[in-house]
Amino acid sequence: MSGIAQQETSEGLVRGIRKWDLVGIAINSIIGAGIFGLPAKAFGLSNTYSLFAFLACAVVGGFITLCFSEVSSRYSQTGGPYLYAHKAFGSVVGFEVGWLLWLSRLTSCATICNLMVNYVAFFLPSAGSGAWRLALISVVVIVLTTVNLRGVRETAIVSNIFTIGKLLPIILFVTVGLFYLNPQSFSFAVQPTYSSFSTTVFLLVFAFFGFETSTVTAGEVTNPRRDFPFAMFAALGVVAVIYILIQVVCIGTLPELANSERPLADASSRFLGSAGGSIITLGALVSMLGAMNVIMLAATRVPFAMAERGQLPQIFAATHRRYHTPHISILFSSAVILVATLSNTFMSALTISTITRLITYAVTCASLLVLRRKASEQPALFRVPAGAFVSIVSLGLCIWMLSSSSWDEARDVGIAAVLGLLMYFMYKARRKGQSPPVVQEA
Repeated sequence: MSGIAQQETSEGLVRGIRKWDLVGIAINSIIGAGIFGLPAKAFGLSNTYSLFAFLACAVVGGFITLCFSEVSSRYSQTGGPYLYAHKAFGSVVGFEVGWLLWLSRLTSCATICNLMVNYVAFFLPSAGSGAWRLALISVVVIVLTTVNLRGVRETAIVSNIFTIGKLLPIILFVTVGLFYLNPQSFSFAVQPTYSSFSTTVFLLVFAFFGFETSTVTAGEVTNPRRDFPFAMFAALGVVAVIYILIQVVCIGTLPELANSERPLADASSRFLGSAGGSIITLGALVSMLGAMNVIMLAATRVPFAMAERGQLPQIFAATHRRYHTPHISILFSSAVILVATLSNTFMSALTISTITRLITYAVTCASLLVLRRKASEQPALFRVPAGAFVSIVSLGLCIWMLSSSSWDEARDVGIAAVLGLLMYFMYKARRKGQSPPVVQEA
């Protein structure tokens, strides 16, 4: 325990996430459930040109990652995008970003958990309904909550196991599938409309991004200011190559790709036989569990970071005496995830996930310009060449992708944002006259 005590931070946390753990967390954050279904939707919208949509998403991700790399290299505290918004634009914008980030992470986790149950039903049909569904969801959430409570080192180890477990079947799918490609399937004769192509890119954001989730855990990373730029670019590079190859294999081996509900499972059945569907289904389950693990890790740290800055009750900033984890925040967030998953009442809120993510990206990209002008902030250890240009281009790309969202989705985000503002001002009025907490900068 003496070694742990020496690593304890001013926030009461332990820096137990190492450099390659961070890479695994970033990969786990990106590769979740989306890639097991989106190849079909992308092909249905943009046919073979969906390959360019994947490539475009990688380019967009590269610009945004540059912005995140510089901004994240300034800070060692928990919070990620919430912290950056708070530092650059003040408490109101910071609270809104934190609130939307927390809400979108919880609903994403709940949705993935429901989807996971559907995949389990592939092997055990009764798992999809009734008491079996209740028991399965409860066990998954309780186990992941326990892992997160026990310590960040344990969570990182579990994340590494899930990373390897999800990559192995995907690598098998790509490696074998490349030998079964039908060249005639790659036709570029019919070009998609601008609307279809931009919508494709917008949908791929859900499957392609998520690396920002890892930045929330900065207070538990051994050397966050130096390791985040490397981890995010390494994860993005691995995911970009894998995703493009997955789409190549799906297009080249599955003629009915546009109508497939489980494209990877259907395609693998073509060249791996009857075992192919089972292998990919197992890979999907591992992928979803891994994504839920790291989403829960990040989501439970957002209320902790907000409480540290006096924007939520201080009880959320409490850390466990033995495990040095934000146990109150973990238990509260996990309870919300469990209720949301069991009741399905928040499933409609999934539509805000991608929009909220893009808003978070836009705010962080704008933060790069603002923080460069603030002499009071710590210098960035990673400085983006032509940073102003990169920031402006990234903002433009975010706006371009947001333009593909529907009015219904924008309405849902607007309602969530207004609710967040009401909470902010109500809590601020309640705390009027009290001294704000002092946050030590590490």
